[in-house]
Amino acid sequence: MRDSLSSASITDGLRTRFIGQRVIYYPRLASTMTAAKQEAQRGATEGTVVIADEQTAGRGRMKRSWLSPKGNIALSIILYPTITSLPYLIMLASLAVADAIEAVTGLKTQLKWPNDVLINGRKVGGILIEGEVRGRKLDYAIIGIGVNTNLNPSHFAELLPVATSLGDELGGEISRLAIIQRLLVKVERLYLALPSAETIYGPWRDRLVTLGRQVEVSWGRTRYQGIAESVALDGSLLLRHPDGSLSRVVAGDVSLRG
Repeated sequence: MRDSLSSASITDGLRTRFIGQRVIYYPRLASTMTAAKQEAQRGATEGTVVIADEQTAGRGRMKRSWLSPKGNIALSIILYPTITSLPYLIMLASLAVADAIEAVTGLKTQLKWPNDVLINGRKVGGILIEGEVRGRKLDYAIIGIGVNTNLNPSHFAELLPVATSLGDELGGEISRLAIIQRLLVKVERLYLALPSAETIYGPWRDRLVTLGRQVEVSWGRTRYQGIAESVALDGSLLLRHPDGSLSRVVAGDVSLRG
């Protein structure tokens, strides 16, 4: 039987100082990101988590939809970091998701630039960062996290063969509660280490399956090909083109080649 989520079940015994100490739970919601944005604009306390058992209009990067049926994890975390810390949020969130999955399930994860968590080369989770910037001041930032937990990909033809789920990999149901609590603890630990780039950037870079690979990067109608050589401290991808030139890619979709 699927574990039952609630505000109380998540906060009960959660060993954090502030992240997840206030949880807003919805059985069904259009988007946790939209709800979290509204909460942040009303001055929600830092670390507030918005979570839904089911999202009907979840979204990923570049305005894509994100499938979030019952049994998956869909949550958003409200933070008030400095603007210099903003590039590290996707790094720390990716590391936290990978850590939580490995700690609870024993499965080995990989990270694909810029925001995907993989198992055996297939996507199991994604990260979305949104915020409100005014001049040089960041009003708030929201980390959106989606993890395919007890999803059966074979029921969703559009996900095959690019996606997987924790339950599908292990052949059984996974405790969402255990993953969520571990995730929130890890997010807080890494967040409190900011702005120390060494604590987050290095481990994130070292987990990237993208580096050293032949890739194609797409951004709208633009396509770039080359070797993903490295990543900068701000998270941008350094792409070595066939002619030997090097460019910095700030955003885009990456397809691994070869």
